[in-house]
Amino acid sequence: MSDAIKLLAVFIFMVLMLRKKYRIGTVLISASGFLALLYLMSPQEIVRSVGSTVTNPITVKLGLSLTLIRVFEQILRENNIMTEMMEASKSLFKNRKMVIVSMPLLIGTLPSLGGAYFSAPMVDESTKGLRMSQEEKGFINFWFRHPWEYVLPLYPGILLASAISGTELRELILANLPYAFVMLVAGLYLSMREIKGKVKSVEVSGRGLLSFLPIVAIILLVMVFKAELHLALIILVIGLFVFYRYPVSRILSALKYGFAFDVVLLVLGVMLLKELMEGTGAVKNLGDFFISTGIPVMPLLFILPFISGFLTGVTVGSVGSTFPLILHLLHGSPVGAISFAFASAFLGVLLSPVHVCFVLTREYFNADIWGIYKKMLPACALVFLVAVIEYLILR
Repeated sequence: MSDAIKLLAVFIFMVLMLRKKYRIGTVLISASGFLALLYLMSPQEIVRSVGSTVTNPITVKLGLSLTLIRVFEQILRENNIMTEMMEASKSLFKNRKMVIVSMPLLIGTLPSLGGAYFSAPMVDESTKGLRMSQEEKGFINFWFRHPWEYVLPLYPGILLASAISGTELRELILANLPYAFVMLVAGLYLSMREIKGKVKSVEVSGRGLLSFLPIVAIILLVMVFKAELHLALIILVIGLFVFYRYPVSRILSALKYGFAFDVVLLVLGVMLLKELMEGTGAVKNLGDFFISTGIPVMPLLFILPFISGFLTGVTVGSVGSTFPLILHLLHGSPVGAISFAFASAFLGVLLSPVHVCFVLTREYFNADIWGIYKKMLPACALVFLVAVIEYLILR
């Protein structure tokens, strides 16, 4: 059985498990076992691969970062910081369009699974009395919570892309900034065209403005001071514990929430699959096959991540399953190519009919799927166009 057929079988196996609603960590661990079985790896080889995965510094840093992100999110929720941010945004944004999109934008700063269901009632409330279809409301709720996934280091997809490729997180965020900006512009242009005017201004309090500090602090530490994310999160989480005077019992409760079994499975699954794909020679052999066929690299940088993202609806799954192969095709990790591949993966995720946020949004607004796609397709096309231009420039 050729490497292409074996990897295709593993990929189909992953998609089927995801559609059965298994958690992504369980899917990746199972896919790793299936891959080892297909390549007839000995028990000794499997143990060696598992050992390399567990002791890999990237595994440790990634696991620590994802755990601390959950702790950070818990602190924000417990102290009503998100609520204060939302109230402050209503005061800050006088433009009616910005008031409507501010809710999914703000809630989108936290990578909560199914967070779209939380912002949907707010979008519904802010559009009451306006002539707007359910499909347009669905598009607004879904689209405007997702620009952050291209640039915010709290999201595991961009963390994983940086970790697997060895690209500095700060560089990847800077390269992805145009995609996030175009998502915002495209969303505003394609929706709410008949909505104009301003809302009644309400004075914003100093406490309301201060509620934005934790998110701003993360961005500054990573982007300006070039701190690794896990170190930035340690500093910030400790600072928040002290500021809110958490007793030991609450600290332990927050840490317990952060150290979730799902997070451990996710990190181990991603890194083990990467280790096995490289250890079995699957990545090298398949990469050599693509190179020998003379297929240009650029189409592969789009097709492989996009299809994976579209079929799974999960950014982490798409990055974890395709980036090892992409790196072999590139013979390195130039930031322009990595950024383009990540943009392609996330475009597939955005358009995926099994994307959790998309499913929940469509369900809440009882919207026609094609009605939402009619706005999403041109918006995604604009992001893709910018990604192509950036790739050609950075190449």
